[in-house]
Amino acid sequence: MKARFRAGDRVRVLHLGKAGHVRTPFYVRGKVGTVSELCGYYLNPEDLAVGNTGGPVIPLYRVSFRQHDLWPDYHGPAHDTLSIEIYDHWLAAE
Repeated sequence: MKARFRAGDRVRVLHLGKAGHVRTPFYVRGKVGTVSELCGYYLNPEDLAVGNTGGPVIPLYRVSFRQHDLWPDYHGPAHDTLSIEIYDHWLAAE
């Protein structure tokens, strides 16, 4: 799979409704952030967790979010951000 996003692209984290442990925390789902970088291509950890080790590699991105967008009652500086790595299938162009 080719990378769909580049540094500077705005993306929305999807609500995929997946059960069990996934790498995308609830507090970023539905939120809009900015891609900082493409981290590389990796096997999907959601598949690996259930023993599916032969799947295709997928892009992993580092995405930055403004703290105020994640937590409206955040009292820190407006420029504070949180960065998290998110796999391609959890993201949509904004």
